[in-house]
Amino acid sequence: MNEKLIFGHQDHSYQSAGGEEGLMKLSKDFYDFMDTLPEAKKIRDMHTEDLTVSVEKLAFFLCGWLGGPRKFQEKYGPIHIPQRHSHLDVGEAEKEAWLLCMKKALEKQDYSEAFKEYLITQLRVPATRIQQVCEMNKPAGS
Repeated sequence: MNEKLIFGHQDHSYQSAGGEEGLMKLSKDFYDFMDTLPEAKKIRDMHTEDLTVSVEKLAFFLCGWLGGPRKFQEKYGPIHIPQRHSHLDVGEAEKEAWLLCMKKALEKQDYSEAFKEYLITQLRVPATRIQQVCEMNKPAGS
């Protein structure tokens, strides 16, 4: 099959990411950076000490989001990304720290540069939506 993969079409993004195995590696690398980057301390503190479930949830979310199997929904139920994070204190700095961890994790992957750029651009959308919902849910004066 010599068909050119078009990101965002069918399961092409999922394939470009290396399927579930590739997304699990990306998720592990992402959380490794969250564990070590000083810029990510605040968002790391929003997680439990053991990141095993967080790694799986991110990988499973990405599977379906990128056109592959809907593993997150199968195991955890419906995805409502902004609502699932609405109780957290996520502002611009936290969103950018999350994206920094993802950029660093993407650098470690054997993905094409075009796919890395595509993916970080696409991930900015839900990251921004989470930030907006969290800021709307902040108590007045905080």
